[in-house]
Amino acid sequence: MEKTIQEQVYERLLAYGKTLCTAESCTGGLVAAAMTEVSGVSQVFKGGVVSYWTEVKGSVLGVSRETLERYGAVSPQTAGEMALGAARLMGSSLAVSVTGVAGPNPDERGNPVGCLYLGLSDGERCWVRHPAPEALGRTRQEIRANAVRLALEFVLEYA
Repeated sequence: MEKTIQEQVYERLLAYGKTLCTAESCTGGLVAAAMTEVSGVSQVFKGGVVSYWTEVKGSVLGVSRETLERYGAVSPQTAGEMALGAARLMGSSLAVSVTGVAGPNPDERGNPVGCLYLGLSDGERCWVRHPAPEALGRTRQEIRANAVRLALEFVLEYA
């Protein structure tokens, strides 16, 4: 039987003695929920922050006011700072972040439905990805499900 992506992430983190946390916006905690489906994951998964409001990205995750004002909540800069802030906040080896527009409407800055940024940080460095909207699907449910899969694949590559 083929292992789920979250089982693969769990095994990789465990094998390398690493931990993971999440900083999520448009996925609303679905990445954390996927990870906690795995039995024994508490050995590697520290927790997550759902920062749906922009002010929470700043006040809890430490995304700078300048970044939020200049680039907005849905931007590569914000995704990177969310991941970096989560890694530092939770003392985790790795943090993955998701920020984007799941729909059904564009955001206040005109970012279209399907605009998504993923961040990954080791507490010092950040990597950011911007998947093509076509890779995410058309509906809110498809976009969120594919965002979870892409976030966990991102972790798997770096764990």
